[in-house]
Amino acid sequence: MLTVVQHAPAGDQPALTDPSTASTLDEICRQAAQQMLAVALEAERRAYLDAHAHLTDHEGHRIVVGNGHQPARDVVTGAGPIEVRKPRVHDPREGHKFASTILPAYMRKSAKVTEVLPLLYLRGLSTGDFAPALTEFFGTDAGLSASTIQRLTVDWQAEHITWSKRSLAEVDYVYVWADGVHVNVRLPDADGDQDALCLLVLVGVRADGTKELIAVADGYREAAESWADILRGLRDRGMAEPVLAVGDGALGLWKAIRDVWPTTKAQRCWVHKTANVLAALPKRLHGRAKELLRQVWDAANRAAAVDAAGTFATEFAKYPKATAKVTEDLDVLLAFYDFPAEHWKHLRTTNPIESTFATVRLRQRVTKGPGSRAAGIAMAFKLMLAAQQRWRRINGHELVALVRAGATFVDGELQERTDSPIDEEVLTAA
Repeated sequence: MLTVVQHAPAGDQPALTDPSTASTLDEICRQAAQQMLAVALEAERRAYLDAHAHLTDHEGHRIVVGNGHQPARDVVTGAGPIEVRKPRVHDPREGHKFASTILPAYMRKSAKVTEVLPLLYLRGLSTGDFAPALTEFFGTDAGLSASTIQRLTVDWQAEHITWSKRSLAEVDYVYVWADGVHVNVRLPDADGDQDALCLLVLVGVRADGTKELIAVADGYREAAESWADILRGLRDRGMAEPVLAVGDGALGLWKAIRDVWPTTKAQRCWVHKTANVLAALPKRLHGRAKELLRQVWDAANRAAAVDAAGTFATEFAKYPKATAKVTEDLDVLLAFYDFPAEHWKHLRTTNPIESTFATVRLRQRVTKGPGSRAAGIAMAFKLMLAAQQRWRRINGHELVALVRAGATFVDGELQERTDSPIDEEVLTAA
């Protein structure tokens, strides 16, 4: 199918300030998307027919042939509602059926539309707000009623429960980030009182350098027992101890790690630490304090970082509470120097978790009516899974396998080992 686009004379083009311009552009985008989808579906059918063109009957006629189109139906997409007539194929062979990967059977809305629902909820929309909000976004609220949203949340809860029981025996997380994230969603606690939802989140780095969501659960970020429940569950499902865990010093996580993962090293998050230090200083000194703290965590090596920490302690000696937050935790603040330099930017903070929830935390609205805690957790889980698709591998991903193999790094540089050399296969793979 060939589409010819004729350009109107310049004098016929609507002015950019014309209120109708936006709606005209939206309609052009919608029509273009509809045409491209039709072309893609026809190409998909053609590829299937060509792949089976050699199959003929005793009279030489093709067995697998095109068979018109299904009745038209609307599919809600990011470009708006699109009318689709899905191509059909007649394939009489038993056990064979043409199935479109572009437009699966019974699909009424694109995956991106479904993906935006938990995001809207976490940003403050109650189920009653979905229809008008999505009408603004997609031009229709078809199939997106409050009852539909409620059914989706039930599905998400079931998906989260199944996911939380999955085996971890075949995966290997070398690094993990942990944080307790307060989400601005008003939900009832066990006594029926309104309480903010706190999510305990773990994200890991696999041996190939890819980031992956490990756990999302309800709990208290300062409670060691809340974290211990999560870690014991991960261990019981086959998860090996990570080499390094990154998190806020205020978390109850660290006691739980000592009990469940005794060999895992600790790295305190510099973003959280900086905020804690500044809270103990007069506001007029914040600029200088941040400058000196940056000289600590951004130093080229551990010795320079220790010297920079000493400079900070000397300059702010009048504020012992602030300086103690750095000097007493210096070992766990500088643990990243024992790992590849390429990984330092990833290991100094819990940014992989923080950045995912940044837009959620900035919103001050809460849902108009209380929901269930399970629904809130499930929606956060769906949000994290959606974000995971856009996460990139860490820098120097080829070095992660060496970390797991026990390689020694000093100030970010790999050291030769003479006592128990690293497996040749690990070096080759890296």
